[in-house]
Amino acid sequence: MSTAKASQQAHRVLVVDDDPDIVELLEYNLRKEGYDVETAPDGRKAVEQAKTFTPELVLMDIMMPHLDGIEAGRQLRAIPELRNTYILYLTARSEEYSEVAAFEVGADDYITKPIKPRALMSRINALFRREAQKADTGDLIQIADLTINRQNYSVNRGDQTIILPKKEFELFFHLAQTPNKVFSREELLQKIWGADIYVLERTVDVHIRKLREKIGEGYIRTLKGVGYMFEIA
Repeated sequence: MSTAKASQQAHRVLVVDDDPDIVELLEYNLRKEGYDVETAPDGRKAVEQAKTFTPELVLMDIMMPHLDGIEAGRQLRAIPELRNTYILYLTARSEEYSEVAAFEVGADDYITKPIKPRALMSRINALFRREAQKADTGDLIQIADLTINRQNYSVNRGDQTIILPKKEFELFFHLAQTPNKVFSREELLQKIWGADIYVLERTVDVHIRKLREKIGEGYIRTLKGVGYMFEIA
């Protein structure tokens, strides 16, 4: 039984694509799995609908009229209620710079077309399974001047509260759980994104850079050619 069918309340999914055939295909397969689905034909409409629908997952194309998927993703991430929404890009664009741009705005996955419905449903179900498993672990880490709270994806540094996007928070939380342990990029990709999701190793570097911009340089150490660790002197 799928995660969606097993839950008491169906997970909400917003499908965004200007190709009506793809929208119909995705909507059919998602509803078959038990998801609550709404659709939008472009990025601008998606942002409008998301404010009221508050999806837990957005499946979105990149090349669309009115507002492309990258800018739509940036605007979605700026809405507080959608900060922890999963964003999966489904696109015909396979260039590395497009993938990097997607993860820069907070994508959780990047899948190139043509779409394979069964494989896609498996990846979506896996996302929600991992979310349920995380709820069973500890929610609070306190180290030096930091309080890291999984309940609201926040980091408190002294009197300052920093709210992080889902993947940035999960990466920081994972490193902080085991201070002074070095994790390779591959290990972090498998733990945070999952073994069933293919993303570039550079994605980890992008998220680490953004974490340092928000939290400061003194917490995550780079070991050149090895990986990253949360450092405590």
